[in-house]
Amino acid sequence: LEAHERRLQRLEPRAHVPEPEALHDLLWRLGDLSRAELQERVELSPGELASALDALVTSRRAVEVRVAGQPRFIAVEDAERYRDALGVVPPPGTPARFGEPSADPLGELVRRFARTHGPFRADEVAARFGTGATAIEGVLARLAARDALVLGAFRPGSSGVEACDPDVLRALKRQALSRLRKSVEPVSPAAWTRFLAEWHALLRPRDGLDGVLDAVERLQGVPLPASDLEAFILPARVRGFTAGMLDALCVAGEVCWQGISSVGDADGRVALYLVDHAPLLASPAPPLEGPVVERVRAALHRRGALRFDELLREVGGFPPEVEAALWKLTWNGEVTNDTLTPLRSKLRAKSAPAGRRRRDGAGFTSRRSFSPGTEGRWSLFPAPAGDETARRTAQATQVLERDGVVVREAVEAFGALYPVLKALEESGRARRGYFVEGLGAAQFAFSGTEERLRAFRDEPEEAPAFLLASTDPANPWGAALPWPKRELARPMRAAGTCVVLHRGELRAWLSRKGRALTLFLPEDSARRSEALSSVASCLAEAVDAGRLQPLHLEEIDGEPASHSLLVPALLEERFTASPSGFIRRRAQPPPTPSASTESGEEEPEDGGDGDDGGDWDA
Repeated sequence: LEAHERRLQRLEPRAHVPEPEALHDLLWRLGDLSRAELQERVELSPGELASALDALVTSRRAVEVRVAGQPRFIAVEDAERYRDALGVVPPPGTPARFGEPSADPLGELVRRFARTHGPFRADEVAARFGTGATAIEGVLARLAARDALVLGAFRPGSSGVEACDPDVLRALKRQALSRLRKSVEPVSPAAWTRFLAEWHALLRPRDGLDGVLDAVERLQGVPLPASDLEAFILPARVRGFTAGMLDALCVAGEVCWQGISSVGDADGRVALYLVDHAPLLASPAPPLEGPVVERVRAALHRRGALRFDELLREVGGFPPEVEAALWKLTWNGEVTNDTLTPLRSKLRAKSAPAGRRRRDGAGFTSRRSFSPGTEGRWSLFPAPAGDETARRTAQATQVLERDGVVVREAVEAFGALYPVLKALEESGRARRGYFVEGLGAAQFAFSGTEERLRAFRDEPEEAPAFLLASTDPANPWGAALPWPKRELARPMRAAGTCVVLHRGELRAWLSRKGRALTLFLPEDSARRSEALSSVASCLAEAVDAGRLQPLHLEEIDGEPASHSLLVPALLEERFTASPSGFIRRRAQPPPTPSASTESGEEEPEDGGDGDDGGDWDA
């Protein structure tokens, strides 16, 4: 505030008037100034300034008057305005009129004061002009009604109503935001990766349906492979996750899903939403055309949610063509289902033996005669709500909630959200800065998030490695951060592939079906040994937890697995050598003996005669 006001008042040395001829322009721009105030704004000695002022007065380009009881100089063009507004008497011989008479002379003086000052109060203007504060308050209210001034509280610790010129206020906001951006020291990509793990609750997973709701709320709108969603992405955030949890929330009307695009014959990208948020966050797609598609859409619009057999009776035709039209509408985002069972059925259809009943991820065994992917009730996806601005604002806010720090490289359609993110910054709801080094300058975060980000600058002494789907939004590698360069290795953010992260660094990439592994090891030998151990233990723990199917590593870094530096660490984690590589199956937990068995005592059949009714062990 102070720095900008000094610039407006021409008090900075670089803005000083260098020659006498510019004195008239200074008076015209700033208004009445005393001799001492003029001396602060010129590069002239006191003698040179006195001569220059005498020359201006003699040539009738400036006049000396008394304002608020003090002698000041004004440009001759302002003489009539000061006379009508403040009752200032110009010296004899002053020209009577310059241009058209002013309808609001006091208002014009106040507007110029506002353009050349920061936020101010009515009493400050009244003291400057030697008039009553009540008259100035009326002028401020009149100018604010015409949007010529903005009223509010702008200075820290201010009391009472302040006024500010709109252009001055915009300039102050730009400068304040620029200073805030420069004050943020960027963190390394590794620190950002550690922050993302904490931001997405990967290190402290939640439990139960509330945990699933929290995960969905953070992941809203991001396209995720259906095959990774329940296999990797949600289990990483919810302890003990099962497919039935997500179905329960869908049936309860808490969560809905939208198809984004198909990937192959069975898989596709889907987005999850809280039902109340879907109309604002989901992007409507252009409706598909075609006779069967239009009949399916019309039937769902007319009847609401329908099972496939009900839909078939409404639409008519052959089941395969109705099913194909239904899935076209689903992948176009127009149709959804009350559970994710159809998605699971399509994913499992290829591997299910012919003639056997189909069991989905929630444990349900189907006895229906229709093909996999037609289960549940189908309905139209919620229609969009609000105008385009409201939807863009909601989407930009959701991206900030999801990523913590938004960078161009990690967000689809960033260009469409950028104006909204910039508006959120200007309104004080978000900040822009250079938060993560090595990425673009257009980075945004909620105020306060950068403090949490800086807390991850120092590497922790102990940190477990963890496995993520390559497509997980918490994995920046292959999206915002480029894959580390390796010869003969081409990792991808593809469905079914995984990464191992340790201390914020990428340590390994696992191919689909777990046959090939690519390592990314540090140069330091001590850290390399730690990295190898962390990769092997992370893979073993993922298999034991059921997040990975039994592994059969055949290739590591483009070579046979038996040639890799990882072999000792694999053997330590109970990988078994085979002619083609190394195999790791899920370990069976040993039975837990009871306390009485360990002590050699016979366990009573009725639970014992203790005071608490006996203790029972698994």
